[in-house]
Amino acid sequence: MLDKQGVYDCLRDHHINFEITDHAPLFSMEDKPNVELPYPEWDAKNLFIRDHKREHYYLITVRGSKRVDLKQFRKDHKLKKISFGSEEELWEILKIKPGHVSPFCLLHDEERKVHYYIDADYKDNLIGIHPNQNDATVWLQGKDLVKLIEEHGTIVEYITI
Repeated sequence: MLDKQGVYDCLRDHHINFEITDHAPLFSMEDKPNVELPYPEWDAKNLFIRDHKREHYYLITVRGSKRVDLKQFRKDHKLKKISFGSEEELWEILKIKPGHVSPFCLLHDEERKVHYYIDADYKDNLIGIHPNQNDATVWLQGKDLVKLIEEHGTIVEYITI
């Protein structure tokens, strides 16, 4: 499993440029006003969802300022009824606890169960995400993150929200 240092090492091993901002732990977007970030317009939030039969899992990453309408998302992507994944499913599949969810935890998904959706705004821009620990933000190019996730074998799809 990749802890914070493991994420940094992984990025270096893949020759991906990144910046680190250490800060107080952020458990949700409501905690964000208490933290000064260098690129607040590019921070991200992540939603771990599943279908009602627990057959398909999804991680959605969007800009922190956006709201995801799950009903509309389901319709747009022709998914079965969806809801948030449980804490147990999050740990079982992505080896991460609530409040620490990050696209980097997709690298823990050895069975490639999770389909990854990322906001198209990040395609040619910076993205700020936790390094599998909520007391830091890693800033890197969105396309570098997508390449890393795809190299792992995870299906990635850009979305417009």
